[in-house]
Amino acid sequence: MDNSLPQRFLELSLHSLRHMRDQPFQLNQQIIQQDNSLKIQNVHCGSQPVQLKPRTEETTIAAVDTSCMKIGETAKGILIAIRGACVWKEKRNHRYLRLGPFVFHVAEEYKEEVYRALRKTYFISPHEHDVDGSPGLFQMPTRIACLLERWLQTMLSKTLTNSVILFDGSLTAGIGDTPVKCMKEILQAARKRGNTILAFSKVTNLRVNGYIITDVPLKHKPPCLLEITVLKRKSPVLFMGDIYVARLKKGKYAFRLDIDNEVSRELRIESIEKLLGNEVFPQGYPETLRLAHIHCTFTANEVIAMQHFATHKFNLKIIDRPNMHKVLFGPFGKGDN
Repeated sequence: MDNSLPQRFLELSLHSLRHMRDQPFQLNQQIIQQDNSLKIQNVHCGSQPVQLKPRTEETTIAAVDTSCMKIGETAKGILIAIRGACVWKEKRNHRYLRLGPFVFHVAEEYKEEVYRALRKTYFISPHEHDVDGSPGLFQMPTRIACLLERWLQTMLSKTLTNSVILFDGSLTAGIGDTPVKCMKEILQAARKRGNTILAFSKVTNLRVNGYIITDVPLKHKPPCLLEITVLKRKSPVLFMGDIYVARLKKGKYAFRLDIDNEVSRELRIESIEKLLGNEVFPQGYPETLRLAHIHCTFTANEVIAMQHFATHKFNLKIIDRPNMHKVLFGPFGKGDN
């Protein structure tokens, strides 16, 4: 496994923290949500769901997830934490690999330096020119977390064989945090080793006749899939997976499921049925993917420890800025704090 990117994460984490020495520090604990603002229209719903039958032959199930959190502010920037996790189920046992937390101080004056250095470590070859500019300051946490997530996804795709790999999110590329080239390389690496990638989305903006696709009523009993056709694709967005509504267990929950569109229909169905035969589904969601999310999520104690580390290691003076919503509006004020 190529560990150059995690090593670079560690180096840049320590380097960026040195910039915040002796600054005032405002504590914060805010989970950064992914941007789901992508607008897509003209979606058509398939007429007949595909019925599924579990296949019990032993298959490795693996999953990847990352999380990022804003844990404080300084006069010049923000203090963030990034962590990623891989979980795989093999022979009825779960194992995991967790990377991080990596703590970064990101300021406007050198955010581009940090972002480009991370991209060039693994995703940009020496002969390529990095044409993508760095994102805005408050988009940096999700972008840096996404770099770690894409690396973890690539490593799983290149090291596992004949497995089912679960992603959190979609297989949509061409947006800021998911370049088309990067997603193509991940999918190609998976196909070469006989792996199939299934991407589950907990939230989607796709609608059919005014309904969010996961709310469309299905008359057939689960487990089943309903195919969704996107009739109009907005450039430069590229759908690298065919889209389904997956209702894999009894209950009210369904999820958007993207499957590599270069995988044959027979192999897609076979992969989902292997997932059904080797996995458990609390609330209809794969347990291995749920564990990946749990292992990369920050606990309150961990946040306190990172804040304590930053304040003592770099001699920061903690300040308590007033919450202006509460100052101005009293009990009617609402804000982040």
